[in-house]
Amino acid sequence: MSAAAPAVSTPVLRQFYQLTKPKVVQLIVFCALIGMALAIPGLPTAEQWLTLAMACLGIWLVAGAAAAFNCLVEKGIDAKMKRTAWRPTARGELSDGQTLVFSTGLCALGSALLWFTVNPLTMWLTFATFVGYAVIYTVVLKPLTPQNIVIGGASGAMPPVLGWAAIRGDVGPEALILFLIIFLWTPPHFWALALYRVEDYRKAGLPMLPVTHGNAFTRLQILLYTLILFAACLLPFIYGMSGWLYLAVAFAVSIGFCAYGFALWRSYSDALARRTFRFSLIHLSVLFAALLIDHYLR
Repeated sequence: MSAAAPAVSTPVLRQFYQLTKPKVVQLIVFCALIGMALAIPGLPTAEQWLTLAMACLGIWLVAGAAAAFNCLVEKGIDAKMKRTAWRPTARGELSDGQTLVFSTGLCALGSALLWFTVNPLTMWLTFATFVGYAVIYTVVLKPLTPQNIVIGGASGAMPPVLGWAAIRGDVGPEALILFLIIFLWTPPHFWALALYRVEDYRKAGLPMLPVTHGNAFTRLQILLYTLILFAACLLPFIYGMSGWLYLAVAFAVSIGFCAYGFALWRSYSDALARRTFRFSLIHLSVLFAALLIDHYLR
């Protein structure tokens, strides 16, 4: 099926839903939920369950707003890339005005929900994340520097910090450790994608690392980041916020990610880059799930 074929048949509500990048937002909310769960010593009370629900909804709304704004700003770029040409803004299904109103409405609703039902700190941190991703990363960094993913990764690493702040009302060292893990995970995750989508990025005029510095240099950077990430993934155990179960899982999946990074560095293929990208998603999901399970078994 071609990317342009279903343009007239896509329902309007589904078009708006697609703007929020649901799969990305699901991972964001999942990481935020992990931060909330780890901030509670035992099982949540009834009041804390309500806070968890409201925080997840508020973060989902603001994250969806940031995704929609990203689609608006990058509609021209998206139209040139096979991976994103299906988006409603890239195909002209939704106007700039519709997208802007939708994004603004989601952000306002989510921010109000966080302010009144969670706490002001969580609202401000979430709004700062919105600005960091939708404006600083999308508008400034992405078209300007090949280090866009590294610098802009700070916004993507914020979800567990938001979750921790929602429960504790502060930003503790545990939240910063989780932030560091996602921050270091982001470059090898996205660069693996950029390797096999390099022609898309070149056509779009985006200075992604494989475009500006070449395939070999990017593969080396992926390997180095997976090694640094390996060390960061051990920090929850070293700091005492997790036990042996987490350590065993973290060690196993981190070895796996490093193995993919090493294999990619030694010999490149698009198929291997795709597998590395997919494994990076498994790595983060399994790592945070292990943190959650370990937390309740200790």
